Amino acid sequence: MVQPDSKLHEVALEKLNDRGVELNEIAELVYDLQSPYLAELTFERCLDSVEAVIRKREVQNAILTGIELDVLTEEGKLSSPLQEIIEEDESLYGIDEILALSIVNVYGSIGFTNYGFLDKTKPKLIKRLDDHTRSNKTHTFLDDIVGAIAAAAASRLAHDNPGISEIMQ
Repeated sequence: MVQPDSKLHEVALEKLNDRGVELNEIAELVYDLQSPYLAELTFERCLDSVEAVIRKREVQNAILTGIELDVLTEEGKLSSPLQEIIEEDESLYGIDEILALSIVNVYGSIGFTNYGFLDKTKPKLIKRLDDHTRSNKTHTFLDDIVGAIAAAAASRLAHDNPGISEIMQ
């Protein structure tokens, strides 16, 4: 049965919140990515962009899928060797990034570069989620999903302001 958009959106927000992710923290990442390029950028605008990204069904599906895999891993419910691969966030396991890229893909190529930067530098919230030593939680998928939401929201802002590029002036 296909879930209504409002129900899926509500559940996705609930799951993020249950995992300790606040939209304000994602908006901070967006602000950090875009403030060098948009002089009039406000935190509220970044938060609005994050919320707009999460309203997309394909983003909600990625959130639910990734968090579910993280939770099943915590509970030891996956078959070996997948259980250990996700548990250890094995570096050669790229499916978590592939799922995240499905989010980024919604907003074009600038999202890919933003995502790559966030995935490599792991700032703020992403670093906290990626730190396997501080928690008994698995965030193999969630850290990448959060980075992808931030990258997509930043890309969305950039697309709304094409005149910021020197080429466009």
